[in-house]
Amino acid sequence: MTDALFNVHFSAEGVCVGKLRNEVSLTAHEPFQVQRMLATDEGKFQGGEDTAPTPLEFFLTGLVGCLMTQIRVFAKRLKVDVEDVKVTCRARWEAHPDPVGPYQGKPVGFEIDVDVTSGADPARVSELVGAARRGCFVEQTLSQANEITHHLTVNGAEAPRP
Repeated sequence: MTDALFNVHFSAEGVCVGKLRNEVSLTAHEPFQVQRMLATDEGKFQGGEDTAPTPLEFFLTGLVGCLMTQIRVFAKRLKVDVEDVKVTCRARWEAHPDPVGPYQGKPVGFEIDVDVTSGADPARVSELVGAARRGCFVEQTLSQANEITHHLTVNGAEAPRP
């Protein structure tokens, strides 16, 4: 038995459609249903054609957008007057040598600035932002270790896990 108020369930399936361009079909299953297609590409540095945002651009957009949304949603529910919200994120990664591939990515860190315009008591706004951070699924995903499992098939047959 779980004490979850609601479940969030998404799935995504990507296909290669260009040099490094991918088209990803996203399906939201819970708590709402919608299907969308988002494309990703890489810039010339990585060998792509720069026809769509990179996966990291979408990643940071998701982080900033999720936090901004939660601040505004929680402000209404907590009855905290918020006139405007601006979120700035600085993210850094490093590429390190890899024994097999060209490199392996390593996150260095994320710095997030939240600027709220509000007539409410600053302590109340701080509580609001703390609650919104705890409610931001993207930030919560980043803030803890996650189990990620991979299943690989090659030519239709199961292969050793990467």
